[in-house]
Amino acid sequence: MEWIEALQKAITYMEDHLLEEINYEDVAKRVHTSSYEFHRAFSFVTGFTANTYIRNRRLSMAARELVETDAKITDLAMKYGYETPEGFTKAFTRFHGVAPKTAREEVGKLTLFNPLTITISVKGGKSMDYRIVQTEKKKFIALVREFSNGIINDEANHDVADFWGECNSNQMLSPIWMLREDGKRDLYGLCSPTTEGKDTFEYGIGIIVDEDTAEFDQADLEKKGFRIWDVNSGTYVVFDCVGENGDCIAKTWTNFYKEFLPQMGYEAAEETDYELYFDGTRPEVFCELWIPIKKK
Repeated sequence: MEWIEALQKAITYMEDHLLEEINYEDVAKRVHTSSYEFHRAFSFVTGFTANTYIRNRRLSMAARELVETDAKITDLAMKYGYETPEGFTKAFTRFHGVAPKTAREEVGKLTLFNPLTITISVKGGKSMDYRIVQTEKKKFIALVREFSNGIINDEANHDVADFWGECNSNQMLSPIWMLREDGKRDLYGLCSPTTEGKDTFEYGIGIIVDEDTAEFDQADLEKKGFRIWDVNSGTYVVFDCVGENGDCIAKTWTNFYKEFLPQMGYEAAEETDYELYFDGTRPEVFCELWIPIKKK
């Protein structure tokens, strides 16, 4: 199934089951996509997560019912998925800018959040530089942590950035960084492929192990918290991320889903994707983004 059709089918499913206890994992199963890949694709294409979409649609519908009927606020809270009236009131106020009671009594301005329709507009005159690379098997050694799928494309979340900051401020990467010569101390941000049934992904920060890497005691490094990370051979599309911070990475992912995939005859593959941060050899880019792909 085309990914654009899968996203639209997912939206239809969410609309049909808005008043049921569902989340993005349930929706992903419905369109036969891993929860990780669905969450990532949906959030980068729409600008918000599927869970946020469900919550906003419920609150929009609840507001309409609030002002058009005499339904009790307690009943509306239960109907739209809140365990207590207090939880409903807090969410309603945050979304609409006015409390439910005030909205009913004063008919204040409310936020309308309509159902989504996924469309892709292809415009000329805009370049998107990329290259396709056939890779051999690669080996990395990295510090690895688990993160919730829910943080993907969440602007308010800085868990991965904080991981980088912790590694840099505490010099946690020194044992592997010194295995490379000056000018070849590129760092990689490794992101794991989907694991069936898990609501987390792994992210590692490390170096590549190749002919320019000094010999090392693997057992000793493992005692210090490092891990070998193997990546299979495959096809990758590579983009330059240009900007002052990690925002350019999110923008590149958005372009991948909105511009590259609809036009190029590829789909995302289940393999490690990674960012490549150069040791001073490419100062014009923030990093390179390597995304695994396969022909449809």
